[in-house]
Amino acid sequence: MDPVKNLPVAVIGAGPIGLAAAAHLLERGLEPLIFEAGPTAGWAIGQWRHIRLFSPWRFNLDAAAVRLLDGTGWESPRLTALPYGGELIDNYLTPLAATPALAPRLQTGARVIAVTRQGMDKTHTRDRGTMPFTVRVERNGGEVRDHTVSAVIDASGTWSTRNPLGTAGLPAIGEEAAAGRISLPLPDVAGRDRASFAGRRVLVVGAGHSAANTLISLAGLAKEEPATTILWAVRGPSAEKVYGGGDLDGLPARGQLGSRLRRLVEAGTIELHTGFGIAALKSLDSGVSVEAVDGRTLDADVVVPCTGFRPDLDILRELRLDLDPAVEAPTQLGPLIDPEFHSCGTVQPHGAKLLAHPEKDFYIVGMKSYGRAPTFLLATGYEQVRSVAAALAGDREAADTVHLELPETGVCSTDSGTSCDAPAPVAAAAETGCCAAPEPVLVGFPTGLAHGRSGIN
Repeated sequence: MDPVKNLPVAVIGAGPIGLAAAAHLLERGLEPLIFEAGPTAGWAIGQWRHIRLFSPWRFNLDAAAVRLLDGTGWESPRLTALPYGGELIDNYLTPLAATPALAPRLQTGARVIAVTRQGMDKTHTRDRGTMPFTVRVERNGGEVRDHTVSAVIDASGTWSTRNPLGTAGLPAIGEEAAAGRISLPLPDVAGRDRASFAGRRVLVVGAGHSAANTLISLAGLAKEEPATTILWAVRGPSAEKVYGGGDLDGLPARGQLGSRLRRLVEAGTIELHTGFGIAALKSLDSGVSVEAVDGRTLDADVVVPCTGFRPDLDILRELRLDLDPAVEAPTQLGPLIDPEFHSCGTVQPHGAKLLAHPEKDFYIVGMKSYGRAPTFLLATGYEQVRSVAAALAGDREAADTVHLELPETGVCSTDSGTSCDAPAPVAAAAETGCCAAPEPVLVGFPTGLAHGRSGIN
């Protein structure tokens, strides 16, 4: 018997996709070993637990994960309800991580800092595919340990690596020095982070659903704190992509989000600045001055970066990857998800075959598999890991047979900073009750996340 096959399979990230991967591995008779950088499962989603999702519960649950939960006395949430990020954690991820099947296989506070082949850097070829992987893990407190595994599923999401504020993919000049004036991508404006925004001059940067949510929350805060000033900067010539399809949007909650935002801009509650590509940030005694490429400037007390995310590929430096040069997704997947040509619902279902790399038995799944594209759907991630688990178990037929129907869901922003089914504001979500089209949730924010958002995983 091949000794490598008796080793566990490393799963990086304990968000929705990572835990689902572990559940599918167990059903295939494989042993998962889950590494989560945060203190708890779904830690990245906990950063935006105040956000309500576009998609109802019935599209946020993985089948293999539910089968594990069903044996524990778990009560399924109402499948037509739209959960908050916090409810996704409390009512699904936390009980899932605590099941007798997963709890002993989950290590929290365990950040993966490198993955390689045992005894080989990426230049060595001979017998490479027969060697196990080495996963180097740093624990809270600084202890570092290597783990030997048969395969690796990277579901770490993208939440920990946001895109910079500057243009051309680079940080704006002075961005690092102004870090104290830059908030998290989805701050809890009405709750945990209220003191940082009430009565302040706030600049939201970005043209996606993360920006829309934050702007609407700030508008609510401004009603209670009239001294709050809301500025919104987008690189493009208009905000039409953020406004979306309105009543024609495949996701009613998301359509209402865009329509509501448009009304706030038209009413003057939000001051919109288009064509505002950021060149530099200059720290001031009382805030920060943000300069556009064309020389315009905006002064703010705090800047909210809703500019999207990118995958952390540093930990995979010694592996042989085949990535699309544009979006940094697996090469075969890249053209199918490029946000310039595809919305969420036009992405084809895919599994292990499209996710494969030259590095045998290594897969990137979930939000991180989409690289810089924001069009990821949670149901897509569940189908990914079902297929990958089948492939690792040697069931090629099941791995190559993918089943997933995705709706056409209107316009997907290219810098939303979230997955395509990004969160909905509370009021809009409450009005819809459920979504008309099968739409899984945001993660990759990752649920490391998904959302990883590390994301959303």
